[in-house]
Amino acid sequence: MSGDAGPAVAVPPEPIHWSGSAPFLALHAGVIAVFWVGVSPVALATAIGLYLFRMFAITGFYHRYFSHRTFRAGRSIQFLMALAGTLAVQRGPLWWAAHHRYHHRHSDEDGDSHSPGRHGFWWSHVGWFLTQSGTPTREHLVRDWVRYPELRFLDRYYLVGPILLAPGLLGLGAWLQVAAPRLGTSAAQMFVWGFLVSTVVLYHATYTINSLSHQFGSRRFDTGDDSRNNGLLALLTLGEGWHNNHHHYPGAARQGFYWWEIDLTYYGLKALAALRVISRLQPVPARVLERRRLS
Repeated sequence: MSGDAGPAVAVPPEPIHWSGSAPFLALHAGVIAVFWVGVSPVALATAIGLYLFRMFAITGFYHRYFSHRTFRAGRSIQFLMALAGTLAVQRGPLWWAAHHRYHHRHSDEDGDSHSPGRHGFWWSHVGWFLTQSGTPTREHLVRDWVRYPELRFLDRYYLVGPILLAPGLLGLGAWLQVAAPRLGTSAAQMFVWGFLVSTVVLYHATYTINSLSHQFGSRRFDTGDDSRNNGLLALLTLGEGWHNNHHHYPGAARQGFYWWEIDLTYYGLKALAALRVISRLQPVPARVLERRRLS
């Protein structure tokens, strides 16, 4: 499918599961509380810090490790980073990897649930995530991971981490309000900014790769789909915006194929490899850079 395939189909492929989507919608509605709780430097720093940490857990581990196995990690690190990924409230590691592998098999084809060329922007951005049929984990696509009981546990109980994170932020804010009143924060402020705002921004930053990165940007390689490289989205998502590169060769630990393509996730993975936390980061073979090249 090319970028000139014609107008997007406006009709969604299936109805949204509204009752099942209630927690997701409640998170968004709760963001309006920023107008009542105010903001402080410490609350804003917490929101940014949790955004970056959880985005790295998604991009570095849910995506580049569990979906594509672009490096090696020990079982304990594998579990801890899968747990960190659940804090993003984007379901469990097995579900995420299975869905993403299916996407690569059917990118911008009829089977792709979040192709903007097939279903329009809003459906590809968020609608697909709110359907009932998209909730079960396709375990046959992640047979390499289902043998780990701890990963199956996290996949089934992926809300445990976020449910603990939210009151943890409330408690931290209450403690800071008493122990360090000069910081000007509170329990409500830390919860609203550290959990609600940070999570909602994280949702939509991640979703831009499904929607915007298949519509706006440049195409270096002929990948048979509409994937594009977008430097702004790469900054927002710690490197995921080099999406045409990634669809051309998903087996590399880096998505910014050249030094000027900033890929913060890859830099983080390199640091972990230097510390021997992970190993065997897969490079981009030289032959890949010239294969099916458009420009």
